[in-house]
Amino acid sequence: MNENEYKQAVSDLTKATEQVKSFAETAKTELKNLGEVTKETKASADKALTEMNVLAARLTDLEQKGSRGRGNEGEQVLSIGQRFVQSDEVKAAMARSSNWKGTVQIEVKNITSASSTGASGTTGLVVADRQPQIIQVPNRQLVIRDLLMPGNTSSGSIDYVQETGFTNNAGFVAENPSAPKPQSDIAFALQNLPIRTVAHWVMASKQILADAPMLQSYIDGRLRYGLAFKEDDALLNGDGSGVSIKGLMASSTAYKQPAGVLVKNETMIDRLRLAMLQTTLAEYPATGHILNPTDWASITLTKDAQLRYVFANPLGLNGAVLWGLPVAESLAMGQGKFMTGAFRLAAQIFDREDATVTISTEDRDNFVKNMVTVLAEERLALAIYRPEALINGSFSDLTTTASTGGTGG
Repeated sequence: MNENEYKQAVSDLTKATEQVKSFAETAKTELKNLGEVTKETKASADKALTEMNVLAARLTDLEQKGSRGRGNEGEQVLSIGQRFVQSDEVKAAMARSSNWKGTVQIEVKNITSASSTGASGTTGLVVADRQPQIIQVPNRQLVIRDLLMPGNTSSGSIDYVQETGFTNNAGFVAENPSAPKPQSDIAFALQNLPIRTVAHWVMASKQILADAPMLQSYIDGRLRYGLAFKEDDALLNGDGSGVSIKGLMASSTAYKQPAGVLVKNETMIDRLRLAMLQTTLAEYPATGHILNPTDWASITLTKDAQLRYVFANPLGLNGAVLWGLPVAESLAMGQGKFMTGAFRLAAQIFDREDATVTISTEDRDNFVKNMVTVLAEERLALAIYRPEALINGSFSDLTTTASTGGTGG
């Protein structure tokens, strides 16, 4: 793009714009004084407006040509083959015809250029069609928090009193007993849970966050999701070591088939029903199951001897329910494992500090490097009040799978 041509176009557009404004003022005055705009003024204004639009379109075209970096618009872009046959070396060889022997090599580095934007496909000749959005990785469905009783705290730790034993000696006594009435015993223990912190951070340049506001909100969302992802896994699988929380699996009661129940050809469906019985015998009737999506798919595909689905309806819109209890599918639950329990009765989350995102230029040498640290953190504790209300188990020792059907008792 010629620089003088561009400056002249800007000047012409400025003059045309001023002329349109002048006619607009004239029309406004005539409308006020005469009640209408004269034909001469209207015609002149229309002409000026048309010229202004033509000049604006011309200036836009010049700017687009300049942004594409095409230089001289009249320059023809040649293919590699055209460059080859039109090179002086090839023309000299062709002129000698059959008398020429040897090789011809020409430089083609001016025909193509490497990407000017990192891994982008943009080159010196072709500009990539950049899509505005960021294609992010999929977010996992996080369900464990929703199963538990919510809570808040303003302290650095949680204390609660847990009944550890009850000796019930209640009995019938005479109206005037000669011996003392029976005494029962109740034992308690004070449990203490420290508030734990989940955190992570990223570095970013101060300029990129200022120039791309959308990126800041994107980073904010991804960091918050990272906290929720870690929390979801820890609430279920945390082992309590170090500064981590002790999750449901480590704090619950292991599955043990209740005595007195006969089950032939036990399946995954049978085992979950027996786990429900185990919570009922502990006097904490279950309210739901947590399963890996793969195991739930195996259960829903259970068929009878005539290859009919036992309880699933592929054409229906029924929710995930088994034995009358809702099923929470979670990738945090390992395949081949399960948990059945009264979740809200058994455990409670205490949030000390909700997920927050902080941006700072004062971290290390950020100030002199024009960098910022983006930090996300949250603080929480998980109290397990009744371990007997949560049953954790495995399907690995079953001799038959759910897909074979055949339950009896």
